[in-house]
Amino acid sequence: MSTIMPVLLAIYLAVMAWVGRHRLADGEYFYYFGVIGVCLVIIVTTHFVLKKRDYYRQKRREEAEYGSYDNQASEEKDAEPSKDSDSTEN
Repeated sequence: MSTIMPVLLAIYLAVMAWVGRHRLADGEYFYYFGVIGVCLVIIVTTHFVLKKRDYYRQKRREEAEYGSYDNQASEEKDAEPSKDSDSTEN
């Protein structure tokens, strides 16, 4: 998902840039390239936000399936007998 949406937005931007090329022909360079630049910043930001969201979604999915690292470490620590109890049993 983090690549599909930005690609679709980039295609949309390309079409809109082609449709708005009359502004470039009229000499409105700042407006034309300003809008394209702002759209590119939004597309790149969207890509990284979706990438981060996918990362956290995958992390939550793995924790739900396998448990979190902190829970496993505390369970292993609880399962190990302490050395003090071993010396008193002998």
